[in-house]
Amino acid sequence: MSKNIIYCYSGTGNCLDIAKNIAKELGDTDIVMMRKKPEITDARGYERVGFVFPCYGGGLPGGVEESIKSIKIDYDAYKFGVVSYAGYMGCGMHKVNKIVWLNYWAGISHQCSCVWLFPHNLQVPPMGPRLAQKRSEKKARKIGQDVLAKRATGKVPKKPVNAVESAGWPMIAKLKSKKFAVSDACVGCGQCARLCPKGNIKLVGGKPQFGRDCIQCLGCLQYCPNGAISLGKVTDKREHYHNPKISVEELMQSVVHID
Repeated sequence: MSKNIIYCYSGTGNCLDIAKNIAKELGDTDIVMMRKKPEITDARGYERVGFVFPCYGGGLPGGVEESIKSIKIDYDAYKFGVVSYAGYMGCGMHKVNKIVWLNYWAGISHQCSCVWLFPHNLQVPPMGPRLAQKRSEKKARKIGQDVLAKRATGKVPKKPVNAVESAGWPMIAKLKSKKFAVSDACVGCGQCARLCPKGNIKLVGGKPQFGRDCIQCLGCLQYCPNGAISLGKVTDKREHYHNPKISVEELMQSVVHID
């Protein structure tokens, strides 16, 4: 059994990269993905238990709250949370804190994957992917050092405005999913279907078909090797983005161990 465990949701790689960089500071850490039901839900016995997740629609990605509620944690374990966001951290950290009282929390501003909403470099402050990645790695190392030392932070803010936004996000995501389209550049590789955390994409006649159970992670669009997937004209105009250090294969693993 490892000494530390980090539960991570990552749609286009930023959060998994953050979790890995924190884990490198901690050593002996299991990173358990929450894209689907976590493979490890009994975290009793781990000294440090962390949660790394993005801000989606002002809150948590679909399914993450339910996943965290299913996890068993020792009362005296050190618990921490880290949120990755573009412009604002949202109410996700407060939701996590209500389920698991956190000793420490932090946020890292990074590139935006929801390119129909914002250009990917519209973060705080705006910067390109290379500088954003460098800053993310530096902040993740500092967070890892804080967690290793078991430092504590103050009260988690509620963010009531973002809570209202988060409540309406599932309907927005469902309506937006109707605009998915595939160009002639599609070769029917099926990567998008394998990558979708909700199983919302099916390959029919060699082409992907999109359902309505979409949480707008946009991993399908951002990782498409031929850039064949779009979500409205704006996504054809804007540059696509996924974390440069996280591959599709790594993103789809259930557990990543860092020594």
